[in-house]
Amino acid sequence: MNQTLFMGIDGGGSKLRIAIVNADLRPLCSIVSQAANPNTVGRAAALAVIQRGIADALDQARLQPRDIAALAIGIAGASNLHSEDWLIESVRPALPASLLVPSSDLEIALVGALGQRHGILLLAGTGSAVYGNAQNGQRLQIGGWGYLLGDDGSGYWLGLQLLRRVTARFDEGFSNDDDPLIRICLNALGLETPRELIAWLYRAEETPAARIASLAELVLELAANDIQAADSGGKWAKDIVESAAERLARQVGLMRSRLNWPGASVGFAGGLLDNDNLLSRRVADRLALPELPVAKHSPVLGAALLARIEWSGK
Repeated sequence: MNQTLFMGIDGGGSKLRIAIVNADLRPLCSIVSQAANPNTVGRAAALAVIQRGIADALDQARLQPRDIAALAIGIAGASNLHSEDWLIESVRPALPASLLVPSSDLEIALVGALGQRHGILLLAGTGSAVYGNAQNGQRLQIGGWGYLLGDDGSGYWLGLQLLRRVTARFDEGFSNDDDPLIRICLNALGLETPRELIAWLYRAEETPAARIASLAELVLELAANDIQAADSGGKWAKDIVESAAERLARQVGLMRSRLNWPGASVGFAGGLLDNDNLLSRRVADRLALPELPVAKHSPVLGAALLARIEWSGK
């Protein structure tokens, strides 16, 4: 190959994405496979998924391992801050001659969102976290503790507030007929009474975080349509979205303070922020951003760009 080629690997919570690009970030191939989060599928299984994905990407692009100048990898649950050796182990056998850049899912999302490696990323999807990479080399993460310890302002947090509201109203004596919020929530889940939430929520085969987070879309819809709880003159859903925005913006403010970088560029990522909705707009307003941040690239292309950056400076 006459071109200089780079590979990016993005291991999110549910999918593994791999892209091979040229120096202009034009993709030569892109594949999607099963999850490779070592915390959920185990390290051995995750390693097998990653190595099989690399082989499939090379086959699709009709390339040899020696054709890849550099690779960057970010895997949920295996940040380079604590799992650098494992990340290298997962890719070295497949690409023995390439420059390897162990990273994190947050860092590659930052590079993708901003098109550069320095700045701040606010992520809000099922969970939430803030990642910062300063020009002096300082890297920090705030949040990202998971649904049991944090994830304030996330999809899980929004969905949990809705479920708590519904169960509290039911305990106060309100029914589907009395409270529109109870009725709307149960209809969305295909349930008849709030008591059925117990069986819906506490399934043994999986953690409840993703199911609860799926209700975030309903909360945003209620807020956008000004649906209000029966016992309130205000807009309950709007208040909850506003609280989520305040919590997320506060974490960005803390990151700016800890990095001593008030003018840092801020990128958005995650299903709650990567589109124009009430929450993303309110967070942008609270951060005094001139417009809603739009990611320049996907996280997998962010990984490929990070590989190119590291290769160029080697």
